[in-house]
Amino acid sequence: MAANSVAYTLLYVIPFYLSSTTRPSPTLSRDAPSVIRARIRFVSVSVTLSTIITVYVLATRANASRLEILRLVGWYPLGILEVVKSLLLTALLFIGPLFERVVIEGRWKDWIRGQTIRESLGSWIGWRNYVAGPVTEEILFRSLLVPLHLLTTLPSTRVVLFTPLYFGIAHVHHFYEFILTHPHTPMAPSIIRSLIQFTYTTIFGWYATFVFIRTGNVIAVTLAHTFCNWAGLPRVWGRAEPRVAIGGPIIRGKEDSGSEPGREAEANWAWSAAYYVLLIAGAVGFQQSLWILTESPRALAKVW
Repeated sequence: MAANSVAYTLLYVIPFYLSSTTRPSPTLSRDAPSVIRARIRFVSVSVTLSTIITVYVLATRANASRLEILRLVGWYPLGILEVVKSLLLTALLFIGPLFERVVIEGRWKDWIRGQTIRESLGSWIGWRNYVAGPVTEEILFRSLLVPLHLLTTLPSTRVVLFTPLYFGIAHVHHFYEFILTHPHTPMAPSIIRSLIQFTYTTIFGWYATFVFIRTGNVIAVTLAHTFCNWAGLPRVWGRAEPRVAIGGPIIRGKEDSGSEPGREAEANWAWSAAYYVLLIAGAVGFQQSLWILTESPRALAKVW
């Protein structure tokens, strides 16, 4: 199945560089709307072809029925409970960043009005990051690759550990795009940037593959992928501060000049302390809930 994995990965990435409409250059960024639209079309075709191949293999080598194939690729049954539990598990890990965005930065009003969703999906970059990217990547690297590996004698634990490497490798091409569009950036920082990206995409791949096998639900991992793309990497240093001063402009008299900055600094330290406490509590809650919230009768295999 390694050959299938390599073929699927190449089929996903290589089309980006076959056409001038999808190939970045010093004057054409991967974030250009025309490039994003063309790439979405290409990866849609790639994922469709990969789906046909996987369905054929499952039908011929595993003698799987139509319903069994849909179950193996995580498309049916829908499993709404698994989706909710997986999102809750993912949110636990990001409870600190959620607190920072919603409470500290005061964005809860934007959430209530739906402005956050409109802003996120109101551009082609947002559509790529939160819809097209998660959907196509999770279908290919989880829904299609994982069942093929589960057909082999490879233990499910190794499937969790090894298949996400293809997911990480599929993002290495961003290194070429970065040095192409940032020619004045030194090589060392560019390499470090790509290594960091490979690391966190592989780590997320481990998590997503674990959840997919445990729940048998590709929608659950797709929404978790979208959530992680939106949340970004959690802050692990520095202060968590409001975007603007809470309570509006402060009018000071002569007698209290210099007192408000001190109170503002204390408030910022309090926000930061609350953030890091929640960040640690969320990580502990995530670790303790990992097995509970991924338990499902629709599991594709036992892990560990």
